Amino acid sequence: MRRRNAGGPMLDLPLETPRLILRDFTARDFDAVHAYSSREEVTRFLVWGPNTTLQSKQTIRAYLDDQKESPRHNFDLAIVRKAEGRRGASQHLIGGVGLKLVDWENRTAEIGYVLHPDYWGEGYALEAAQTVAHAGFADLGLQRIIATCDQRNKASARVMEKLGMRREGVFRGSKYIQGEWADEFLYAVLACDFGL
Repeated sequence: MRRRNAGGPMLDLPLETPRLILRDFTARDFDAVHAYSSREEVTRFLVWGPNTTLQSKQTIRAYLDDQKESPRHNFDLAIVRKAEGRRGASQHLIGGVGLKLVDWENRTAEIGYVLHPDYWGEGYALEAAQTVAHAGFADLGLQRIIATCDQRNKASARVMEKLGMRREGVFRGSKYIQGEWADEFLYAVLACDFGL
């Protein structure tokens, strides 16, 4: 199903998996966002961070501003884990996943994800990325989704490969990451790779 409205491309939010809810960020998410975005181990391969309190507040504000754009080009979504506890169902924000429309004429978007380290290695990043990529192809009518990562970020590269993305190249010395120029891998997946 390809969903459009007069304002431009839209995702039918929230998106849901058996373990996760992917929804727009709210102002109330500040503490959870700062809990992962302020950590050095989370941001060591990223162009941003570790965030100060002010930077995390600015990040939330940018997410809220993007939600008001029409047409919307950035879909930064909170990754919320569903959990069953003694007191019934609860939800806990564990990271973020984003889809940014980088070339609408050619139906191309870029995907990215970040998780609190307490939830690394449990398949949450892949689950969130698969769900957002599928929505991008099915709801937005995308043709191609790309992703990049610092070549030293083996975990992120594995997520991209499990997502069905192919490594298309290496950008030498292309990003200034945490005080040094780093090489980046470029990955991509097409709608036909998702059967769409």
